[in-house]
Amino acid sequence: MSRPLLTSAGLLDDHRPLSRVVLADDFDHGLQGWTLLTGNYEGSLDTVLPEQRDFRPPMLSNLTMWDTGTAGSLHGSYAMKLATRARRDSIAVALKRLTWQRAEPIRIEAWLTSKPEATTMTLSDRDVRSFGIFLDLQDHDHRVMPHLRFLNADGDRRQHRWQYKPAPRRATQISGETRTHFHLGNDGWVDVPGGQQDLCYNELATKQNWHHLTVDFDLATMRFLGFAFNDRQWSGAELEPLTMPAWPNLDTMLNIGFWVDANTDTRSFLYVDSVVLSTGEEVDDA
Repeated sequence: MSRPLLTSAGLLDDHRPLSRVVLADDFDHGLQGWTLLTGNYEGSLDTVLPEQRDFRPPMLSNLTMWDTGTAGSLHGSYAMKLATRARRDSIAVALKRLTWQRAEPIRIEAWLTSKPEATTMTLSDRDVRSFGIFLDLQDHDHRVMPHLRFLNADGDRRQHRWQYKPAPRRATQISGETRTHFHLGNDGWVDVPGGQQDLCYNELATKQNWHHLTVDFDLATMRFLGFAFNDRQWSGAELEPLTMPAWPNLDTMLNIGFWVDANTDTRSFLYVDSVVLSTGEEVDDA
């Protein structure tokens, strides 16, 4: 089967989608449905969990830096930008909400880059704690939330390793119909076997190099199939997704999320140039 074409010329040339493209978001055309992850609440905003009350929302950015000017994104003028507050442990999240149609393999691909805010004339390569991707899925029996993050630094130490999160925190019952839980904290992470990776981090905090991420997951088995980042690939055989019994009202949910969190009292940024979600079978390049 030949690779599908897209009217947004060239966007798929730098991705390797499966046979059916569900979405191909180029942020030159706006946020296209990507939004803030808001903690669940009912009756009052006071019921939002404390850890979720200051999640920062996505925005559009043309990557203007004080010394180099406006760089634009990888494929155009704008990227989706996640920016934490200038406070350690602050988190910024972007989420796209949709549903799945068939229980089959899916692939999520993205071009992205992460940097701290250039507030000092230093390398600042330990200001970003981590960035990552998660899915929020539900079939008839289970809610399944695959998480992957690149742990860049923790405290004063560089880490440079991939991790996954296999176990959920206990959910908080807000009412008979509404629950909530915090799943993006700095706890419960497990190292991906062989997951050490040094990324290209250019000499100044105002320079960025784009990286390509691919995540493969099977909706039929609710298991990781594998993931890749730049030139490295990992099997999904040993990666456990966070799993719990199905929640009310979420059947066939398929949400995609990105986040970044701060390791120091400096803002941490994640820029996403484009995101492609595809399903079905592998295709050739003909």
